[in-house]
Amino acid sequence: HHDSVWAGELDAIMAKAISMSETPRTVLERIEGWQRSDVEELDGGLTNRAFLVASGSKRAVLKYDDEPRGIPFNSREVEASVQRTAYAAGLAPAVLYSDERCLLVEFVEGEVWNAQHLRSAENVQKLGRVLQRVHALPRSGRVFDAGSTARMYADRIDTRHTAEVRDRIELIESTPIGVDLRLCHNDLVAENIIDTGELKFLDWEYACDNDPLFDLATVVAHHNLDEARTDALLDAYFGGDWHSRRAELERQVSNYKALLWLWKAARE
Repeated sequence: HHDSVWAGELDAIMAKAISMSETPRTVLERIEGWQRSDVEELDGGLTNRAFLVASGSKRAVLKYDDEPRGIPFNSREVEASVQRTAYAAGLAPAVLYSDERCLLVEFVEGEVWNAQHLRSAENVQKLGRVLQRVHALPRSGRVFDAGSTARMYADRIDTRHTAEVRDRIELIESTPIGVDLRLCHNDLVAENIIDTGELKFLDWEYACDNDPLFDLATVVAHHNLDEARTDALLDAYFGGDWHSRRAELERQVSNYKALLWLWKAARE
């Protein structure tokens, strides 16, 4: 649903998505209680077709795939497992059904954020505190591999950009992954944040173990947070003892920006 470095399985994935052999209705036929739902396609991103489904007073969001997903995505079953854990901690909508190619999650009412929300220091601090809870969730067992993701994008970039591609891959591969890996969302663009009275996070399809500063760096770099807002985020997350971590954050900001450049170049 957004312009992020992970919106990326690019044209091949989109071609498969557009030519899906199933329809929302045939998928819903195998899900108890949702067989006669009303279906409305939602404005989607590049990696999902998403549908709002309604059955009586119940509403949910359906995502499904033509074939099981692989790296850099979680499989739908792994995504569901991670999201169930996050739901139990009050950090995500409930998972209603999953199989290897399908995910049905609760539709939650709330205000979906955009970049404007992150201009507020109060919101940035609120986000920093909630991210502490995300990073305290049990680890997934899969470690994020930025180098492989970068090379996947690089394979799709015109050879005229060889030097620029090489420089960014070298930067990404030289970025320390950190010693204290935590479960990270890995796609913390504003549109994946919803305020229902408390913050929850949508689209856990890339969530796996990573340096938690990567999540903070995504917030900073993707939304162009200024120095004051960046300080507010770090202060809320680290509880005031953050000055020694600023250099680590900047390395992860550079890491994210390099991945974003590669993704955009691959899209071209």
